[in-house]
Amino acid sequence: MKSVLVTGGAGYIGSHACRALAQAGYEPVTYDNLSTGHRWAVRWGPLVQGDLANRRLLSQTFDKYRIGAVMHFAACAEVEPSMREPGKYFHNNVVNSLGLLETMLDAGVPHIVFSSTCATYGVPISMPIREELPQAPVNPYGESKRFVERALHWYGEAHDFKWVALRYFNAAGADPEGEIGEAHDPETHLIPLVVQAALGLRPSVEIRGTDYPTPDGTAVRDYIHVGDIAGAHVRALEYLRGGGRSCALNLGTGAGHSVRQVVHAVEHVCGWRVPAVEGPARPGDPPALVADSRRAGEVLGWTPRYTGLDAIVRSAWNWHAAQPSSRRAAAVAGIPAESAVSDAAAAVA
Repeated sequence: MKSVLVTGGAGYIGSHACRALAQAGYEPVTYDNLSTGHRWAVRWGPLVQGDLANRRLLSQTFDKYRIGAVMHFAACAEVEPSMREPGKYFHNNVVNSLGLLETMLDAGVPHIVFSSTCATYGVPISMPIREELPQAPVNPYGESKRFVERALHWYGEAHDFKWVALRYFNAAGADPEGEIGEAHDPETHLIPLVVQAALGLRPSVEIRGTDYPTPDGTAVRDYIHVGDIAGAHVRALEYLRGGGRSCALNLGTGAGHSVRQVVHAVEHVCGWRVPAVEGPARPGDPPALVADSRRAGEVLGWTPRYTGLDAIVRSAWNWHAAQPSSRRAAAVAGIPAESAVSDAAAAVA
């Protein structure tokens, strides 16, 4: 088996997974409707532009490329919009995932690595979060991912079907070689928002919530480098191919960092103050989420290579600062982006 279907492979994490698959000797076949993904991010295999709801095209793709396994990233993936449009999230994340599972069964494809999330835990009863803690989502996004995990369990019980659900925490950073990075429109993730404010691409970054029960009052998250997440997906695929049992695993570094600490980390990398304003907390956001990822090490032999926040931030800074729009904005604002990129690259090396 060499061909792996990567749903959402033109997106941020999916494209990094395609890169990791190609490096491991697989052919990633990206299946993406390009609603949020980017054609330029598909560099390591063919692209099939289509929606998961198109079962006919999906089935034809399985046949044409002789798909042997699936990595499933395609989903709506933001907390705040899910609170406003739960129907959209349940339709896209749940209904379309069930269609994908049925297509896999029809094609005789027995293995899937599923992109899940720490949002399935809701507000955890203890920290760091272990896989056996109760899953009690506090937003429709997390609920939709939890539903798919349960569907995977029951499909596994009913059919000769094996799966790994990777519950990762806050994906961040960029390809260290600068080929791909994080580009959402609109951008909602903290590190790129802070970097964009530092580069003059936006007037400031908003700190959403300052009265959480955390050391500095801002939300605490476990930031994990996107390349480490991609590597874990490849290890999970090889684990399944080697006869591994279905399971759900956390992916994180085990270290929590507050919003203010992220802002300071970007300031440390770029060398100047980032404009920030305080605002209300986002609906559906728990105060803190930090992973216990020891089981992923035991089961997959996986450990994150990037364990410090500064290294993750530097990789993101390098990629964003190298983009033409960033260079133009920096020039207008009088920010020495080019020298900052060089300094950050040297620090990463």
